[in-house]
Amino acid sequence: MDYESLVYGCIIDTPSENSERRVINSNAMSSLPSADQWPFLAKEMFSEPANPGSGQSRVVHFGASYRGIEYEWQSWLEQFEQLLQRMYWVSAKVHLETVLSGTHTFTWETSGDWHTPGSGDMSVHCEWSRDESF
Repeated sequence: MDYESLVYGCIIDTPSENSERRVINSNAMSSLPSADQWPFLAKEMFSEPANPGSGQSRVVHFGASYRGIEYEWQSWLEQFEQLLQRMYWVSAKVHLETVLSGTHTFTWETSGDWHTPGSGDMSVHCEWSRDESF
């Protein structure tokens, strides 16, 4: 039996008046397939505030509900990292909540001040927790 799995998180970029960074990031997200094509990542699952204000970090939010995505989690992660490779960002966080295997939090970081598209400079680590009350 497949259970519902929730995937949600955010991608954070530096406060920047550089419109080229915003355009590159927006283009990367809008180039994703549509949700009706049933990909792991779809452009409709991403949301970016139009104007976060001067001096504030840019935060892209995303989320989706899946049936048993944990069985294909490696493919989901590969597609997400391909997206991150095409964007500017400082950090990214993904939460995977499942009934059977608990909650996993994946965090991507870069060794520099920010990740530059195509640089390959990123690392990921995962934390796992499980509610034993069930």
